[in-house]
Amino acid sequence: MSPTQLQSTFDRAIDRYLQRQRALGRGYAHEGYVFSALRRFLEDKGALDLNPAIFEAWCASQAHLSANTRRNRQRIVRNFCLYRQRSELSCFVPDINHFPRRRPSVPPVIFGPTDVAKLLAAADRITPMLTSPLRPAVMRLAVVLLYTAGLRRGELLRLTLADADPYHGVLRIRETKFHKSRVVPLSPDASQELRAYLRRRRKPPLSSSPHAPLLCNGKGSGHGYTGSGFQRAVSALFQSADIRGADGRTPRVHDCRHSFAIQSLLRWYRQGADVQSNLPKLAIYMGHVSIASTAYYLRWIPELAAAANLRFESHYGHLISGGAAE
Repeated sequence: MSPTQLQSTFDRAIDRYLQRQRALGRGYAHEGYVFSALRRFLEDKGALDLNPAIFEAWCASQAHLSANTRRNRQRIVRNFCLYRQRSELSCFVPDINHFPRRRPSVPPVIFGPTDVAKLLAAADRITPMLTSPLRPAVMRLAVVLLYTAGLRRGELLRLTLADADPYHGVLRIRETKFHKSRVVPLSPDASQELRAYLRRRRKPPLSSSPHAPLLCNGKGSGHGYTGSGFQRAVSALFQSADIRGADGRTPRVHDCRHSFAIQSLLRWYRQGADVQSNLPKLAIYMGHVSIASTAYYLRWIPELAAAANLRFESHYGHLISGGAAE
């Protein structure tokens, strides 16, 4: 068998695996990215297939990444090898015991309305560039939608002009995580921000095609942001607004989603709402399959503890004080 045939055998195995997983309803976009990188690595090394030495070299090439990221990528490759081993008994399968140990995730930096006001002011101070004249308005709207609607980064960046309905104040989130699409109603203030942005966004020379990205990054062409480019832009905004956690860290983009969930709970406690009955609504709004996924975002912070204690005291404080008097 020629080298080309051997290489195509490896490629076809990956293609079959991805097709199978996607047929089961999984997106596997990240997995596809990992396999593309693995293919390129094998080509650069002149390797025809995976073996222990090549796998170790590939793992070493990612030493700059976090332990959790490296473990996840190695697990993706191992799952593929296990699938392939069903029909190719001699196929190499990495030993999971040699993978990096999982480390606790970095806790999010939770911020509130005062910090959001600082972010909006920092966005307004951004100097428009000739190549990106709408950049201040783009970053302002990004802050508003991330914080008030709890969107994922990918959901925000995939929004098109057709997905934004300024008249009804809703966003259409299509085929996102877990293959769920949903309609996200915006608050009155967020709807007003969206309308103000769209009045500028739809002016020439920016693209007004319904399929053009809502958050454009350029002049005329209407290109959207990449995930890494948007991350850098938001990080710079947090630094400009001097927003940091107790440990000095600046929030990440995904921390906006954590903050949205926490602020929702705080608002319900302070309004006297039934928090438990509202949790399923929050799960639907955030695009979760179940409340269990939503619970991941509900960190116990001092403000939330104080609000919960105040609620308990208002309902049962007289019982405790009465018992103490006796």
